Amino acid sequence: MPNDFVGAPVASGLRVLSVAELLRSVRDTLERRFPLAWVRGELSNLSKAPSGHCYFTLKDAGAQVDCVMFRSRAALLDWEPRDGMQVEVRALPTLYEPRGRFQLTVEGMRRAGLGPLYERFLRLKERLGAEGLFDERLKREPPPFPRTVGVVTSLKAAALRDVLTTLERRNPSLAVIVYPAAVQGDGAADRIATMLARASRRAECDVLLLVRGGGSIEDLWPFNEEAVARAIRASAIPVVVGVGHETDFTIADFAADRRAPTPTAAAELVSPARSELLARIAECARCVAREMRRKLHYAAQAVDSPARRLVHPAARLRAHRELVTQLGARLAFAFSHRVHRCQAHLARLNATLVSLDPTAVLARGYSITYDSAGKVLRSAAGLREGDPITTTLASGRVASEVKKTS
Repeated sequence: MPNDFVGAPVASGLRVLSVAELLRSVRDTLERRFPLAWVRGELSNLSKAPSGHCYFTLKDAGAQVDCVMFRSRAALLDWEPRDGMQVEVRALPTLYEPRGRFQLTVEGMRRAGLGPLYERFLRLKERLGAEGLFDERLKREPPPFPRTVGVVTSLKAAALRDVLTTLERRNPSLAVIVYPAAVQGDGAADRIATMLARASRRAECDVLLLVRGGGSIEDLWPFNEEAVARAIRASAIPVVVGVGHETDFTIADFAADRRAPTPTAAAELVSPARSELLARIAECARCVAREMRRKLHYAAQAVDSPARRLVHPAARLRAHRELVTQLGARLAFAFSHRVHRCQAHLARLNATLVSLDPTAVLARGYSITYDSAGKVLRSAAGLREGDPITTTLASGRVASEVKKTS
């Protein structure tokens, strides 16, 4: 088969990727390596598709990048982006696989250069961050199953209604304590800090929610004050902050133990849903029941095993009697067989003895002669005339005297 490839050969065992596989791998690597980040630039080629998605280019003097902002995110903007505007986007770097094109998926957008307030925000964030006030090691996890939730917000705020509705829907058994504080205008920051300190001192709840709905940077400014940030960190109770929309960030968000994108999300974060708890309890009950059945089955098997080996004494005696009877029969048979064998052997020995018996020879006409000492004479040599001898016949003995030898 001819080689269609030119150049260095492919390493043995190296898998050849498809274009889609390669781009998907690059996309996954980009999204893992670069999380959501804020990027500043100038809007260009802004267009809005019939679907509601926004497409534009973000550029500066040295580079540009394609961006997409999907309808659900674009709908959250309370201002109209236009070409030429300086903006900051909170975006995820990714790769659009069908075109093989690098782009930013924009989650949020704000106008850049918001004036003195924004500069104050950046300076305070940098100073408190350098002080360690935002250190992740200081953050505490809200309790997974709180009994009482404290809410620091205005009694007139729509955020309070959202929080109470969410808590009621998810877990009606939760107790709620509201610590009223103005969340906008002069003196609001001090009032918020005072309520946080009071809630911490009273220790009436397990977790605190500091919440407010969306608004301009001026509206949200009390949550960018140093007094609020320090009150959050000084609280003995974990504080969850849910201020504004998902794209709004305040100093309080960085100081909080946990940040939620909205007041409703903050309420959801600290309130385990009653249905979920009931489902978990039911599952735990099923697990306990299964484990109990398993242990009972194991115990039954553990009892069955020795029970099968347990025999009634009468049955055991009967078995022994049967064994003794069998052994007696086998012994009798063995003894009888042994006796027969011994008898046969004895008969053979007797036949041998009979065949060797000298008296049997005498019955056929032979005789045995003894000298005077009783020794069998096998030769006439050594006898002299007048020596007495005795001859044994088949029947009787004859005493005689040597007259002559030859």
